[in-house]
Amino acid sequence: MPIPADYLNRVYAGVLGKLIGVYLGRPFENWRYRDILEKLGPITYYVHDRLGQPLVVTDDDVAGTFAFPRALDDYGISADLSSEDIGRAWLNYIIEERSILWWGGAGNSTEHTAWLNLVRGIPAPKSGSIATNGLTVAEQIGAQIFIDGWALVSPGNPAQAAKLARAAGSVSHDGEAVNAAVLWAAMEAEAFVSNDVDHLLDTGLSFIAKDCLIAKLVADIRKWASGNEDWEATRQKIEDNYGYDKYPGNCHVVPNHALMVMALLHAPQDFQRGQMIVNTSGWDTDCNAGNLGCLHGIMLGLEGLEAGPDWRGPVADRLFISTADGGRSITDAVEIAIWLANLGRKLAGAATLPPPKGGAQFHFSLPGSVQGFRPQKDQTCLDTVSVRGTGEALAIDFSALAPGRVAAVTTAVFTPPEVKGMRTYDLVASPRIHTGQALKATLRADANNRGAVEARLRIRHYDGNDGLVEIDMPNPVLLLPGRSGELSWRVPETGFQPIAEVGIVLASPEGRCDGRVLVEKLNWDACPDVTFRRPAGTGDFWHRAWVSNVSVFSKHFPQDFRISQNHGEGLILQGTRDWTDYAVEADLMLHLGRYGGLVIRAQGQRRYYAARVTRDGELQIVRRRDEHEDVLTAVPLHVPFEKAFTMIVSAKGNRLRVELGGTVAEIVDDAFAGGAAGMVIHEGALSATRIRIRPA
Repeated sequence: MPIPADYLNRVYAGVLGKLIGVYLGRPFENWRYRDILEKLGPITYYVHDRLGQPLVVTDDDVAGTFAFPRALDDYGISADLSSEDIGRAWLNYIIEERSILWWGGAGNSTEHTAWLNLVRGIPAPKSGSIATNGLTVAEQIGAQIFIDGWALVSPGNPAQAAKLARAAGSVSHDGEAVNAAVLWAAMEAEAFVSNDVDHLLDTGLSFIAKDCLIAKLVADIRKWASGNEDWEATRQKIEDNYGYDKYPGNCHVVPNHALMVMALLHAPQDFQRGQMIVNTSGWDTDCNAGNLGCLHGIMLGLEGLEAGPDWRGPVADRLFISTADGGRSITDAVEIAIWLANLGRKLAGAATLPPPKGGAQFHFSLPGSVQGFRPQKDQTCLDTVSVRGTGEALAIDFSALAPGRVAAVTTAVFTPPEVKGMRTYDLVASPRIHTGQALKATLRADANNRGAVEARLRIRHYDGNDGLVEIDMPNPVLLLPGRSGELSWRVPETGFQPIAEVGIVLASPEGRCDGRVLVEKLNWDACPDVTFRRPAGTGDFWHRAWVSNVSVFSKHFPQDFRISQNHGEGLILQGTRDWTDYAVEADLMLHLGRYGGLVIRAQGQRRYYAARVTRDGELQIVRRRDEHEDVLTAVPLHVPFEKAFTMIVSAKGNRLRVELGGTVAEIVDDAFAGGAAGMVIHEGALSATRIRIRPA
């Protein structure tokens, strides 16, 4: 099957459809139909503000869907990707009690149960099987809610989508849960080439057993919905025959899959109506709406999403993927769509797409894309500012811009302040940009502008009380009507605080200015020159900037950083995959433990290099790759407990080097090209008073 000509845009629409559905249904997740009607009425638009919740939140449906396909990058881009390798990706990216999953306990949360099995050494698919976990646990909804990514990399190839979805779903589920996941993934893959809902259902059914419960459910709902416009009557039959009272557990797949099929049949070509039906019907609303939204997005494209109210504007492409690879946690639908489309092209044996605009982080090259940019709202900013994506640039429209006021637009590059209002799911993330990096942008003023504007780059970083502080590029660039300009600025010191947002500020040098400025791209270079210390104040975001799986990451010892691990190995990490050739220098002290030291080029919590001193008297360079740990080189060196030492570890190309005093160890290895930096400790405590990252 050749790659469809509009493949990338369809992937983008599928990702957006998933996000819209999840964000729409999340505030009233697990409500019942009658409660929704009584308290909210039919769901025709976002209701988060009526319930006092943020719109864009961390959610398992989003995080798992767009994290688990990383197994293709890590273990081989193949339709034969195994459940066991996808299980390895779970262990690398999921931090216990913190990221992606509902940590509801063994036997309560299916995913938590499967994760515990993986940790105990029970590989997938046994980790999710009925034989291991029992029927009730194995047949909850989770296999289905995570499958969209596997379909998005399989355009017009339902057999591949079904195979990948079965492998992925079997990490944590079995039985009818996997049947539902396989059916829906195959339908989504076929939706790239067909918008006939009956054909899509027949395609999905061809990949599951004809006598299974999911197949019977689909047949019943097709019969109930045929020639019937009354979706509420169909919903009542579902409740009567497949309701929650008939299937044990917290969130069984069968009732929820039934609602998805019903909504699709009653709104085959209507994204708006489909979302209204599936959300108003209740039960696991964010999961059901997310899966349906993704399928409708693929099938109907961006035009289908835009046929009703403005779903895209409030979302602004924003999404969070909370994993141990924290530099990829704050992302957007554009970045995810391009990544998935390139995976799909590789699976199909096609050439990948070149990075838009030279690899700029923000390039706005997909139709209507804004990549998280929104007008800044405060006393100094105009309230007559809006943004929209042209498909080639970000358009900043403004009016009545005059001295003393600015038009400012920013996007998040780290955990936003509203994270404190999110419920259930934690956001584990690292800042994407740091002190010492060169921040750049290319802008163009519209030829019809009334007056010139001055343009600056802006960062907003946290302060000691978790408020946001603005720093603007000191020397503005004047943009005359119809003229372009290049902005470049070395990101300044922030008092050791993480940077939360980057953006553009427009001001009028004299008189009133009305018009538009187009941001063609905004980007930064790869590696910072930044020193991490504990900043002044009682704020918490500097601490949140470190991805941590340690038992204790203390803020109460004299040292700037002190980590303690009770069992096994623990790490704290900060950085992105863009950090390739760099050095980490730290003033350390090992208080207790079998080993401790520095991590470099980390791509999660089980894929990294480390330089460490051991209790047995060695300085080692180690490669950790999943369950395998290899000491690449070691030299004799004894460092007593409670003795301060400075360690420098660097990576340049395939060469790794560590220096401690006059002792040096070097090795050549090609496993990891880039990734985060941090500290590692094994069953003990390690502290640091300074950690510096700089180009190698």
